Amino acid sequence: MGSWRWRVPLVSGLLIVASFAASAASGADALGDALMVAAAAVAGWGIAVKAARALMVRVVGIDLLVSVAAIGAVIIGEYWEAAAVTFLFAVGHALENATLSRTRSALAELVAVAPEVAVVLRGGEQVEVPAASVAVGEEVLVKNGARVPVDGEVTGGTGALDEASITGESIPVEKTTGDEVYAGTVSMGGFLQVRAAGVGAGTTLARIIHRVEEAQDAKARTAAFMDRFSSWYTPAVIALALAFGLATGDAVLALTLLVIGCPGALVISIPVAIVAGIGRGAKDGILIKGGEYLETSARIDAVALDKTGTLTEGRPYLTDVVPLGAAWSRADVLGWAARAEAGSEHPLARPIVDAARGEGLDITGLPEATEPVPGKGIVATLDGHRVAVGNLALLEDEGVTSAVIAGVVDELAAAGRTPMVVAVDARPAGVVAVADRVRSDAARMVADLHAAGVKKVVMLTGDTRRVAEAVAGQVGVDEVRAELLPEGKLEAVAGLRARGHVVAMVGDGVNDAPALATADIGVAMGAAGTGVAIETADIALMKDDLSKLPRAIAMARSTVSVMRQNIFIALGTVGALLAGVLLGGVTMAIGMLVHEISVLVVIGNAMRLLRRRGTPRTAGGTPDRTPHRSEARDPDRLAS
Repeated sequence: MGSWRWRVPLVSGLLIVASFAASAASGADALGDALMVAAAAVAGWGIAVKAARALMVRVVGIDLLVSVAAIGAVIIGEYWEAAAVTFLFAVGHALENATLSRTRSALAELVAVAPEVAVVLRGGEQVEVPAASVAVGEEVLVKNGARVPVDGEVTGGTGALDEASITGESIPVEKTTGDEVYAGTVSMGGFLQVRAAGVGAGTTLARIIHRVEEAQDAKARTAAFMDRFSSWYTPAVIALALAFGLATGDAVLALTLLVIGCPGALVISIPVAIVAGIGRGAKDGILIKGGEYLETSARIDAVALDKTGTLTEGRPYLTDVVPLGAAWSRADVLGWAARAEAGSEHPLARPIVDAARGEGLDITGLPEATEPVPGKGIVATLDGHRVAVGNLALLEDEGVTSAVIAGVVDELAAAGRTPMVVAVDARPAGVVAVADRVRSDAARMVADLHAAGVKKVVMLTGDTRRVAEAVAGQVGVDEVRAELLPEGKLEAVAGLRARGHVVAMVGDGVNDAPALATADIGVAMGAAGTGVAIETADIALMKDDLSKLPRAIAMARSTVSVMRQNIFIALGTVGALLAGVLLGGVTMAIGMLVHEISVLVVIGNAMRLLRRRGTPRTAGGTPDRTPHRSEARDPDRLAS
C-alpha cells in the first residue's frame, strides 16, 4: 500500500526529469513537451477524477482549481506549469496519506485476552467447555496459572489473582469465599471454585471491548484544513479569474490567475510539517499515529495517568525490614520470613525470597511443614521453630498481640506498602513490607508537564486509596482517583473533557484501553504496555522513559507552530502574486518561480523540526536540575 501511494508522484517526477533531459538535447523540444504533458496527466488524472466526483455532489474544492489550472496551462502551452502544479499536489496528498494512515488491532488484542475454555462442574465431574457456553450460576474451577473465564463469586477454595489487566491493582489479590473475580484475570496460585455471574458479553472484559469499540467509532477524524480552506478559496479564485477574463477579454490573464492562484506551497506545507514532526518523534522513541493527533496534542491542558506500570514499575519489591526489639536483627527477620515463604505459592513470597538471596542470607532448604492460612498469611515449621508470616489477624490467631506491632503495620500501610508481621515461636520478630516502587523519573515528569503548560495532572488507579495517595505524595500530581474499574477511568476522563479540558490519558494495560480511546489523546507506555494499549493509543512511548511525555507535548506544539508559519508563508505568497498579476509585472513564469521558492521555504521551515532539542526547560526558561523528593530520599527504609 505504501509503494502504491508514492507511485503517481514518482512516475510524474521521472517524466518531468526526462522532459528536461530531452529538452536539453538538440532538436528534442517536441519530445520534452510531450513528456511534460504526460507528467501533468499522470499526476493530474486522479485529481481530475476527484474533482469530477466532488462536483457531482455539489462540492467545490482545491482539486477542481488544480484541474482547471492545469488544463488551462496546457491549452496556452505552459506545460511545465501544468506539470509542476499537479506534481506538487500529488506529492502533498501522498505525504498526507502516509502520515494519517494507520492500522488498529485493539479489539483483536482485547479479544485475545479473554479465555477460550472453562472448567465447570457438571454432574459432579470436571468438564472443559468453551467459555462462551458457561451458564450463569454454574460452578467454574480456576486452577493455578489459569485465566478466570467468567465474572463471579468465589464459593470455595483460596488463591491469588493477578487483576492488573482489569482493575490495575499492582499486587495480586488474595481471594477467598465471597470475593468477586473477573474474567481475564490470572491465577497466581491456589484453587478457586467460582459461581458464574457474568458470562460471554456480560463480563467486565467484554464491556471493556465494547467501550473501546464505542469510543473509537465516536472519535471521528477532524476535517482536513485544506477541505475547510478550499470551500471558499477555490470558488473565489475561479470567480476572480473568470471576472477578469470577461472584463479584459484576455484568456491568458485569466489562466495565469488560475495557475498563480493554485496554492502549491500550501498544499505541501501541512503534510511536510507533519512528516517532520512525526519523524522527529520517531527518532526520540515517540510514535505518533497521525497528523490530527499532533494538532490535538498541542492543545493538551490536562493529563490523566494510570499508576501501575506508568508512575510505578509494576513489580512488587521488598521495601522495609523493621526488627522489633534488640534481640532481632534485620538479617534475622528477613531470613526467617524468606525461609518460611520459600514453600509458599503466594505472589508476595517472591520479592521476600529474592531480597534475602540478594543480601547473601542462607535460605537453603525447605520448611518441614507449610500451612497456608487463607486471607491471612502462612505458618511454617523451620528447624523445629514455628514461624508465622502474615497480617495482624494471623498474629492474633498465633496468640501474639502488641500495640507496637500494630503501630508499625499502620505506618507502613499509610506509606502505601503491604506489611507482613514475622513471629517466631509466638514471639514478634519484626515486620517486612513490599510495595510497587515509584519510578525514579515520575516526579520529574509531573513537574515537566506543569512547566510545559499542563494545568491538571490526575492519577487514575484501581489500587486502594492509601496506596494511591502515598504514590501521589511522592510524584506531585494534582488529583487522585482510586479504586476505579475501567469504566470508572473512562468516566473520569469523560468528566475532564466535559469541563472543557483537552485530555491526554497515559496507560499501559488492557484496563486502560477504554479511557485511552475516550481521551482526546491516548498515550501508551510502550515497553511496559500491552499491545492493546499501544494500538488503542494515539501516541505510544516506545521506551519506559516518562520524560518523553512532556517532550511529546512540546514537540506537538512546535509542529503546530511550524504549520501555522507555513500556512502564513503560502497564503502570503499567493496573495502577493495575485496582486502582482492584477497590477502588472508578474508573469506566469515569474509566478511559478516564486511558487517553487515558497515551496522550498516551507519545506526548509518544516525541516527545523528534525533538529534534536536539548534538556527540557522549566517555565522560567532555564534547565531544571533541582533534585526531586523521589530522588533525594531512600525508598527502601521506613522513615523514623
